[in-house]
Amino acid sequence: MATMQVVPALGGLPAIDEESGSVNVIVETPKGSRGKFKYDDKTGGFLLHKILPVGFAFPLDFGFVPSTMAADGDPIDVLLLLDVPVTTGIIVKTKLIGAIEAEQKEPEGKFVRNDRLLGVAVEVIEPPGLEDIAALPDRMLEQLEQFFVGYDRLQGKEFRPLRRTGPEAAMALLRESIAAQYAG
Repeated sequence: MATMQVVPALGGLPAIDEESGSVNVIVETPKGSRGKFKYDDKTGGFLLHKILPVGFAFPLDFGFVPSTMAADGDPIDVLLLLDVPVTTGIIVKTKLIGAIEAEQKEPEGKFVRNDRLLGVAVEVIEPPGLEDIAALPDRMLEQLEQFFVGYDRLQGKEFRPLRRTGPEAAMALLRESIAAQYAG
């Protein structure tokens, strides 16, 4: 495995906690928020990036894994299944349960991968025993996908879900994004 390059403003936080093996996820936007927040590595703080229209809110806590780079040039995205929203900036030790693999068409017409990993907090797995995306209701996953279809449409982009994959594929996507961070 490559030497871990870390995000300095986050205190050198690696993607994977070496002691526990859990994935470090930093929450950007809490569940239920109309405000989309974005981590700014220049200041080490979170900026209000945009406000969603009335009736539009994030369905789950939305964050990213530090020390990664996804195909879209940002850290890889994670949706956290938690019973309560988590405050922006909180680090959640996470177990990945799967991914919604997707591509996004940018305004200039180019498609890039923009996968969404799904995870549960290691200490507070709800519902208990949730280990795999396959245990989630199809209707819930369809609604998550449709949220991002609508969210991207508001920005002049197109979001296309490709497939849903389990925990092993989610970890492979994470490892690819770790390698991409250190390759560049």
